[in-house]
Amino acid sequence: MSNLPEPAPVVRLPDGTYAYTDQLPAPVQPAQVPQVIHQHIHQAPPDRTVQRIALGSGIGAGTVAAGVYFGPLLVGALTAIAANLALLAFLAAVLAWGVVTVVRSIGGTEGANAATNLGKARKNLRRR
Repeated sequence: MSNLPEPAPVVRLPDGTYAYTDQLPAPVQPAQVPQVIHQHIHQAPPDRTVQRIALGSGIGAGTVAAGVYFGPLLVGALTAIAANLALLAFLAAVLAWGVVTVVRSIGGTEGANAATNLGKARKNLRRR
C-alpha cells in the first residue's frame, strides 16, 4: 500500500466546519514595492480586406454591409450571365451544324460540285 497517495490533511475551522488545508486561502501578505510592468505594444500588420479598410477609414458599416451583400450577389449574376452565353453559343453551333447537314443532303450533286469548287478557289487564294 505504499503506492497510494497521502490523504489530504483536514483541519477544523473556528466556525466548526472542516476544510482541506490545500484549499485554504493564502494568507494576505503586505504590499511591498509596486511592481513595474514592462509592456511591449506592437502595431498590427496591415489588413488587406476591403471591409477592414472601409471600417478603418471611417466610411461606415453601410459600406461593409454592401460589400458583404452585393459581393456574392454580383458573383451570382455574372455566373448566370456566363451560363446563358454558353448555352446560346452551344445552340448556335448545333443549329449551324443542322443547317449544314440539311443543305448537304438536299443539295445533291450540284451542291457537292459547288462545295469542291469553293474549296479549290480558297486554296488558290491562299497560294497568292
